[in-house]
Amino acid sequence: MMKLRTKYLLFVTILHGVALMLTYFIFRENRWLFLVSEVFIALSLVVAWRLYRQLIAPLKMLMQGIEAIRDKDFNVKFIATGKYEMDQLISIYNQMIDQLRQERTLQEQQHFFLEKLIQTSPTGIIILDYDGQLQQTNPRAQQLLQTLPSLLEEVQALGTGESRSISLNGVNTYKLQKSHFIDRGFPRHFVMVEELTAEILAAEKNVYGKVIRMMAHEVNNTIGPVNSIIASTLQAQPLNAQHLSALEVAAERNQHLNRFMRNFADLVKLPPPDRKRTDLSALTRQVALLMETQAAERDIRFSFRLPVQAVWVQADSQQLEQVLINVIKNSMEAIGRDGEISFGIHGATLVITDTGSGIQDPASLFSPFYSTKPDGQGIGLTLVREILLHHGWDFSLETHGEKDTRFTIRFG
Repeated sequence: MMKLRTKYLLFVTILHGVALMLTYFIFRENRWLFLVSEVFIALSLVVAWRLYRQLIAPLKMLMQGIEAIRDKDFNVKFIATGKYEMDQLISIYNQMIDQLRQERTLQEQQHFFLEKLIQTSPTGIIILDYDGQLQQTNPRAQQLLQTLPSLLEEVQALGTGESRSISLNGVNTYKLQKSHFIDRGFPRHFVMVEELTAEILAAEKNVYGKVIRMMAHEVNNTIGPVNSIIASTLQAQPLNAQHLSALEVAAERNQHLNRFMRNFADLVKLPPPDRKRTDLSALTRQVALLMETQAAERDIRFSFRLPVQAVWVQADSQQLEQVLINVIKNSMEAIGRDGEISFGIHGATLVITDTGSGIQDPASLFSPFYSTKPDGQGIGLTLVREILLHHGWDFSLETHGEKDTRFTIRFG
């Protein structure tokens, strides 16, 4: 397509060519008039050239500005020329460049702030590509994906705009929320993974604490008078063997109920840990020795992969001992008879492995009052969870294969 400059030059050339041809006919009729015509044509050419420069110069400047904008160089500005039309164009262009530069600076600052916010966010952020595959994560999401390999499957199974709460290891609860944004005209999805464990545990503890206190109040109000009646009956008159046996059974059941409620009360009134320097290896051997007799009755063997040297941790030794007792009892009950429980310490991590039947319902493992045993109270693992969380330690209970269930505590 012909450029404007070419059109202008062609027009001026044709116009002055026609004028020169006309002066040729004047030359034969009147030479003085011919000379005057030539002077006018020469002046016209000078004026046309000056107009050409004045018209083309703004276009050239405008093209330079367009090239600068195309190259995203918003530092190119023009100086006023003293010509009104040109200066108006230059003023508008310079204002536009200033605005673009400010917008780009603001956009870069916002982008930098958003990147920093994403990287330091305690919420995991997972960005998927156009095919729904993992493309980018922040540090928190990377940590979650390493500790919870099945998390990515849950993320990809979510629908757009869907929100779901999940518990993959029975300890931590996470809220997944999937949204999308438009990138180059195509939708891309991202998922926010927010940990709800602390809030849920606080609400849960508040609820079961109220239930336990109410139960304890009612039971204590019953046990005291019943024990008094039993004691007075035993002292009042001689009883036959049948009546005496019945009263002894009633007294024993009362004591059992009292112990039952004390166990629940211990869960609610768990004191803050009294941390002291504790040899984890020695404590593990001591608790295993304590439980060895019960294990032998079930034909359960203990094996150890513990370092010879001391492994020091800052812990409440009594509470940690209670944790180990409950974990070993849980392992023995999972095995039933004829099995093995192994104890291993690797760095600052304790792993207790059993050859039991494995975990049937991982999401409910540490829930209060949940038990797979007919006579279970459902407080053993709940107490374990409370103690470990108060110490600030990570832990998990997972089945890795047949006859391979591991309780892992990471001290640190």
